[in-house]
Amino acid sequence: MVDLRRAAAIVGIHEHVTRYSPDKSELQIQGESVIKALADAGLAKDDVDGLFTASSSIRNSGMNLADYLNMYPSYVDNTTVGGGSFEFHLSHALTAIAAGRINVAVITYSSLARSGGVSVGTGGVGRFGHPILDPSPDSFEELYGLTTVGLYAMIARRHMHLYGTTSEQLAEVSVAMRHHASMNPEALFRDPITVEDVVNSRVISDPLHLMDCCIISDGGGAVVVASPEVARNCRHTPVWVLGAGEAIAHQGAGKRDLIYIAAHQSSPRAFEMAGVTHDDIDMAMVYDSFTITVVETLEDLGFCKKGEGGEFVSGGRLKVGGALPINTDGGGLSSNHPGMRGLFLLLEATRQLRHQFDGTGRQVPDCKIALAHGTGGALGSRHSGGTVILARD
Repeated sequence: MVDLRRAAAIVGIHEHVTRYSPDKSELQIQGESVIKALADAGLAKDDVDGLFTASSSIRNSGMNLADYLNMYPSYVDNTTVGGGSFEFHLSHALTAIAAGRINVAVITYSSLARSGGVSVGTGGVGRFGHPILDPSPDSFEELYGLTTVGLYAMIARRHMHLYGTTSEQLAEVSVAMRHHASMNPEALFRDPITVEDVVNSRVISDPLHLMDCCIISDGGGAVVVASPEVARNCRHTPVWVLGAGEAIAHQGAGKRDLIYIAAHQSSPRAFEMAGVTHDDIDMAMVYDSFTITVVETLEDLGFCKKGEGGEFVSGGRLKVGGALPINTDGGGLSSNHPGMRGLFLLLEATRQLRHQFDGTGRQVPDCKIALAHGTGGALGSRHSGGTVILARD
């Protein structure tokens, strides 16, 4: 096996601070983010030969984005597997750089979900294409239009039935994310909350309450990835890619165990490639579309045994200063969630590994190795899992 550890590094980042921008287009948010991420790296548009993006809209294809930015990349990747797309993109950029096909890649995303009134998670499963000539699988499985939150609620109820997981334990995830959001001036919701606040918020899909669910916002950003030769000459010390794993989970012809998700497949590959153990991970960015997403993901990433996730996330373990701080920007539960959030996991992990928050309560002390795991689709149905492990120079 080819050793790809440190074959590429994140050298530039930018998060668009918007949470509501009805006056902007998605391409404008991406364009602004790409230019600022390149400036953060000390690079220019002409240095970019790989362009990676994902979107639910054809308007944001790599072809249209290249036109908008007046760029001429030799490598374009539109892989779209939901919120985990950007961890897949980082994995693909790593291998393309290692193969010598490109030297500098930009991964970017934007969405105007909030401005557009898109009911992410609660508005029903979309049916794309002609219902007869081009039906989606959902048309056969979800006759009356299951919502995304309904699929996650099914997973939560199953976990509770098998392992005794409680609503109070799920609420601990929201409380920790809000604690981190209180230290992030860009987070949409910053006021502290308690476990009681979460379990007393209205039920959206039993057993998930309002505060168990991600927020809906606009947003976007960009990540610049470069070869070691380029990375050494950039403005910031590199954040190296140590390992990556990709996976897809689906219904398995009706035989799938709903308690295991795609992270169960992707994480062993990432850890093996990185050559690190769970004890080496100083912080993690875990996709938090819903509180149950975090519980099941941490189990399948191997941080605790199956069924112990509820206990694992309790007692302040997920907060900065705890055993495994996660989502130090406030996550999708409190900071932002513009349809697909996987890019923001890479942004915050990079900031932590740069020690960008030194001297503040948001910084994970002596952060050297971080894990990011993106989830796309819905845990109760088809979904993706992308695991990446990053290291400080």
